[in-house]
Amino acid sequence: MDIDTLAAAARELLLVAPADFVAERTARQRAMRADDRDTAAAIGKLRKPTPAAWVVDLLAHEQALDEAVDLGPSLREAQANADPQEISALRRQRTSVVDALAQAGADLATDAGHPATPAVLEQVRSTIEAAMADPHAGAAVRSGLLVQPLESVGFEDVDLDGALAVPDAVPDAWSGSGAPPIDIEEGRRARRSTRSSRPEKQAEQAEPAEPAEQDEQDQQDQQDRAPDPTPDPAAERRAARQAETAARTESREADAALDEAERELGAAEDRRAGLARELERATAEVERLERSRDDAETASDRARDLLAAAQEHRRSLGR
Repeated sequence: MDIDTLAAAARELLLVAPADFVAERTARQRAMRADDRDTAAAIGKLRKPTPAAWVVDLLAHEQALDEAVDLGPSLREAQANADPQEISALRRQRTSVVDALAQAGADLATDAGHPATPAVLEQVRSTIEAAMADPHAGAAVRSGLLVQPLESVGFEDVDLDGALAVPDAVPDAWSGSGAPPIDIEEGRRARRSTRSSRPEKQAEQAEPAEPAEQDEQDQQDQQDRAPDPTPDPAAERRAARQAETAARTESREADAALDEAERELGAAEDRRAGLARELERATAEVERLERSRDDAETASDRARDLLAAAQEHRRSLGR
């Protein structure tokens, strides 16, 4: 089996929308079977990309990820040199690049007829950040062979296990400079803070100017109008009871919502487990049918060879 041929076929397949991936994979596998059965079998085993990985592969195909990945070494060098100003400037640049690439990926997905959801685009951002933080992850996302999103956690290496359709085609994803990854959590927190914050206008309140001179009657009037500073214990107790009642109500509602969420999660996990079992059975059946088909084709080829030999033998006897 030729790794380069398999990688080229995988790159083309991964540009197909995930919803159409299986049908296209089957068609390419059949087309390849006549020339290279081993490569055809490997194509049949290629994994369908997640929506986020598909968007990243679209960006890689357009060579749009080069600037982001190339920014990674500068960030790592600035962090190693503990240069706060340079780190701050590079982080701002990183945020700008990641946001621009996420938007570009959204546009490519829309043009392909499969718009990306906000959750998918957030995974795209995390994958690009991981590519900037870890040189091995950078090689993975630039390869155009990504099948699942990546994430950088603190200073740990990015987990690339199962991330590539053809790992042997991207050796730099598994060995490289050994440079330590970048802690990108601060950038994520800043992005979340920027999204959640909203500018608020505060009205300026002018303090009333006190008169320069007041007679005793004016002073007495002001004292009469001033609120009684003496606290009301009964009112405070009522307010405390009301606050406690409200807190208990909110707690019960939160508990009920949590219970409902847990039930929905359990049901979803059960459905996922059932679908996984069905997928395993379907995959096993497909593999069995493919083996049967390959055996039948082999037997057919052998029968044709025997028939040709018999015909040749008959012709030789006629002479």
